[in-house]
Amino acid sequence: MGMTAPGWYPDPTGRFEHRFWDGQRWTDHVGANGQQHVDATGPPQPEPVSLPPAVTTPDVPKETAAGSLATTPVTVPQATPEKITAFNAKSVATRLQTENARLQGMLADLDAMDAAERASHIEKLRQIEADLKSSVDRLNAEKAHLEAAMIVTRDRLSLEEFGLFDFEHPAEASAALATDLEALRSQIRQTNKIGNAITATSNFTFNNSAAKGRTFVNQMSRIMLRAYNAEAENAVKTVKAGNLASAQKRLSTAREQIAKQGTMIDLSVTEYYHHLRLQELELAARHLQALAAAKELERERRAELREQKVLEAEIKREKERLEKERTHYLNSIQRLRDSGDEAAAIALEAELARIDAEIAQADYRAANIRAGYVYVISNVGAFGEGVVKIGMTRRLDPMDRVRELGDASVPFIFDVHALFFSDDAVGIEAMLHREFAAQRLNKVNLRKEFFKVEPQAVLDALQHHNIAVLEFKTHAAAEDFRTSWPSSPSI
Repeated sequence: MGMTAPGWYPDPTGRFEHRFWDGQRWTDHVGANGQQHVDATGPPQPEPVSLPPAVTTPDVPKETAAGSLATTPVTVPQATPEKITAFNAKSVATRLQTENARLQGMLADLDAMDAAERASHIEKLRQIEADLKSSVDRLNAEKAHLEAAMIVTRDRLSLEEFGLFDFEHPAEASAALATDLEALRSQIRQTNKIGNAITATSNFTFNNSAAKGRTFVNQMSRIMLRAYNAEAENAVKTVKAGNLASAQKRLSTAREQIAKQGTMIDLSVTEYYHHLRLQELELAARHLQALAAAKELERERRAELREQKVLEAEIKREKERLEKERTHYLNSIQRLRDSGDEAAAIALEAELARIDAEIAQADYRAANIRAGYVYVISNVGAFGEGVVKIGMTRRLDPMDRVRELGDASVPFIFDVHALFFSDDAVGIEAMLHREFAAQRLNKVNLRKEFFKVEPQAVLDALQHHNIAVLEFKTHAAAEDFRTSWPSSPSI
C-alpha cells in the first residue's frame, strides 16, 4: 500500500476507506486508497449496514511543540444503532459529519486548555449551578409564602363574612397582655362559625319547603352573627378603664335581643362564644386601667418632684437667712468684746449656738430624704366622717402642704389629727398604708392616700408600733363645715 496523501485519513464510519480532513472538519471527499478522491455522490451506495456501537475517530492532526503533527485518538460515546439504507444514507452521513465536527471542535477546545484553565472553567460552571439552585430555592420560598398568604387571605375573607374584622385592640400594645390577647383572638376566630358561635333550629320550613327553611335559617344566622360581632367590636373600642361592667352588660343585652328576635327559629349566640368576647372586653379594660394607673403615678411623681424643688428652695432660703443672721451675731459679739461688754457677748453666743443648730438641722433635712413630717388629716365636709388621709411631707413648714391640700379643689379645709417629725417618715407612712390597706378607698391608684378609718384607729396603730406621738386629736373640729351646716354632723 502506497503512502497516504496529506489530509487523508481512515473513514471513521467505515463506509469508505479514506476521507479528507481540511484541518477543521471532514469534507465530502472520499477515496478508495488515499491516492485519489471523488465526490461523496460519485461512488455507488453500499449495501445497508448497521453503525457500530462505538466509533473511534481518526487521529486528528495536532501540532506538537517541535512543530510536527501529532495525533490524538478520540472515542465517540456509544449511540443507539441506526439502520442505514439506500434511502437515508446521505442524510445519516451528513448528520454524522455535523456531530463529528462538533465533537472534534469541543475536543480541540479542551485540548487547547491547560489543566488550570479547565479547573477554572469547571469551577465557574459549578458556581453558575450553585447560583441557579439558590435562585430556585428563593423562588420556591416566595411561592410558599404567597400560597400561605393566599390561605390567610381566604380565611380572613371567611371571617369577615360573619362580621369578624381584624381591628386594633387596646391590649395589643401591652407587654403583659399581648400574648393572652393573641391566644384569645385565635379561639374567637376558630369559633366564629354558624353552629359554634351561633345556633338555630334545623327543622324549619318556609312556604312548606324544608330547603327554603334551611336557607332562611342560614341567612338569619349570618345576619345576627354579623350584628353581634359588630356590637362586640364597638364595645371593645369604647370601653374605658372604669366602665368594664357597663360595657359587658351592653354586649350581654345585645345577645339577649338577638335571642328574642330569633325566637321563632331558636336563634341564639352560644354561651362559649359570648364568654370569649367578654374576655376580650376584659383584656381591653385591664390594659386601659394599667395605663390610667401609670399616668396617675406619673402625675404623682411630677408632683413629688415639684414638692422636692419647693423643699430645696425653702432650705436654701432658710440657710441663707440663718447664715446672714449668724454673721450678724458674730459681728455683734466681736463689737461687744471690743468694748469690754463680755456679759452681753456671752448672751449673744447662746443665740449663735441656736442658729448653728438650725443650720445643721437644715443640712440634715437636705441630705436625709427619708426624714420629714407624717400627717393624719380629715375633711368631714368633703369626704364625711371616718375618712382620713395619711401622708408625709418634707417641707420645712408641713402646714404649707396641708393648706395646699385644702385649696379650691375641696369645699372645706382639712383638720389635722396628727403632725409629727420622724427620721424615717417614709417608713412610718408605708407602715400605716399597709396597716389599713383593706380600708383604702382607691384600690387602683395607690397614690390616693385616703382610707375609710377612724382617727382613733390610726393612733392605736402608731402606739402598737411604738411610734412616739406627742399630740393626736381624735375629733375633727370641722369649723367651717359645721358652721355652714349646723344641723348635719356629716354629709
